[in-house]
Amino acid sequence: MITLLITVMVMSIWLAACGAKPAENDTTTEIETQTEAATERTLTDAMGHKVTIPANPERVIASYLEDNLVTLGVKPVAQWSVANGIQEYLQKDLNGIPTIAFDLPFEAVTSFNPDLIIIGSESVVEGEKYEQYSKIAPTYVLGDEINSDWRKTLLKIGEILNKSDEAQKALDDYEVKATEIKEKINNVTGGTKSAAAIWLVSGKFFIVSDNVSSGEVMYKELGLQEPEVVKEISANATGNWSSISMEKLAEMDVDYLFFVNSDEGTGAEALKDPVWQSIPAVKNGNLFEFTRSSSWLYSGVQANLQIMEDIQNSIVK
Repeated sequence: MITLLITVMVMSIWLAACGAKPAENDTTTEIETQTEAATERTLTDAMGHKVTIPANPERVIASYLEDNLVTLGVKPVAQWSVANGIQEYLQKDLNGIPTIAFDLPFEAVTSFNPDLIIIGSESVVEGEKYEQYSKIAPTYVLGDEINSDWRKTLLKIGEILNKSDEAQKALDDYEVKATEIKEKINNVTGGTKSAAAIWLVSGKFFIVSDNVSSGEVMYKELGLQEPEVVKEISANATGNWSSISMEKLAEMDVDYLFFVNSDEGTGAEALKDPVWQSIPAVKNGNLFEFTRSSSWLYSGVQANLQIMEDIQNSIVK
């Protein structure tokens, strides 16, 4: 009996030791993987700068690129602002984050002690500005070619922050959501209804181009038809939004009109104009109004998804 007990104990210890080895190996592999992922990397930006990216940047400034940071689960140390506001559509995630002026004054940037600065356009760092920013923290310039395409922007920022997998997953999920909403809208419109987005600010009307921001969402993502007036203006557009006269608006035979009203509460006289009232979408009760705090003026996963939901909630009853 004693011999049997000793044998059982020895076997138990041996089996326990054998069983522990894979766990030890798994832990070692996990530590090695984490160590590999947490190393500094040197990337070349759009201007040819060799930029050393910190292993785990924790104090990022990426002015006017915050939509991408939110998508990747990263909170910046400061967020973009102008004299009359911020990107209000992101405040569910950025509420409480201090603001920094859109032109990124050196003193203000320094005060936030960033460990990484991501710049959208080359023009922001023209002259000796890049050298000044790079003295504050490693500074990566995306460049206009990347910055003009929100998908490329997200993927590049994902690469910079070592979150490429998260960026790709966000795009994949976005495509699935866009397809779902497009199908719901087509069930109502039959794929034949037209739409346009109009912005009223300081008494003047602007119309979005067909390949950016809410224009891209309406026409490219959701398959709404593009009025001829929008095609004409988009062909010569120099920015995301182009000025449009009331007379030109009157020519627009459009089924749905999505209206961003930055003059809300100021008693905008333009909306009382008979010409405005004669636009088919307005006359037929298919005018859908949104405040300046909506995402209709912006681009990115967060902005576009909110625009899609606005359109769905407006059209699909």
